[in-house]
Amino acid sequence: MYRDVSLCNTYNYGDALYWDARYVEEGGASFDWYQRYSALRPFVRKFVPTSSRVLMVGCGNAEDMVKDGYVDIMNIDISSVVVEMMRKKYAHVPQLKYMQMDVRDMNFFQDESFDCVIDKGTLDSLMCGTDAPLSVSQMLEEVNRLLRPGGIYMLITYGDPSVRIPHLNQAGCNWKIVLYIIPRPGFESRVGCSSAKSIMEPVPLTERGLLPAGFVLEDPDSHYIYVCKKMHGSFGGAPQIPNQVGATIAQ
Repeated sequence: MYRDVSLCNTYNYGDALYWDARYVEEGGASFDWYQRYSALRPFVRKFVPTSSRVLMVGCGNAEDMVKDGYVDIMNIDISSVVVEMMRKKYAHVPQLKYMQMDVRDMNFFQDESFDCVIDKGTLDSLMCGTDAPLSVSQMLEEVNRLLRPGGIYMLITYGDPSVRIPHLNQAGCNWKIVLYIIPRPGFESRVGCSSAKSIMEPVPLTERGLLPAGFVLEDPDSHYIYVCKKMHGSFGGAPQIPNQVGATIAQ
């Protein structure tokens, strides 16, 4: 399988010890990886009803989702330090629950027990850890197991389709995937440069699940949002074929 090492460094982002030490060092700082909820809200509201049972893999700031009407959000993290911090911080918010857990082994939860899994950077962290392909495969197998048919896995990542689609298409998973791209927070378009496309417009993909030749990102550090809908049955790892040019990769 593919491993994207372009954003990795000497830190082992897949190791609980690294995150425990980092959270202790940074104390009660507020973490909202990659994108704030305000930027992701159009996608979340489009694909995830407020009544959904949501699993947040990697503790972020889910309080804004509660303010937006979501009523059942389970947050897990490999770091016991941040779980305890968040549990205390949001003890007054019954819609938010926190557990220490490794995304590669979530057998505490029953099969098909969630409507949505949201991932802002957790898969990317595993990609920078040891045994990255195996770790990512284990995580995606668990995500697939926990989602009900028709459920949504929303992956927010730095990884472009060439390094994410091969993992998403692993044996046993059957996703209908729609791709969106949004600029990083604070990015400003070049003077005189304007885009007629809305961020809510799906990004075209080739039959191999790649960006079209010549596709140019206005922001080279954009985030990719893969909205993966769990379909019935397993896919077996064969390449997915678009059911319409550009927007969606499906069986």
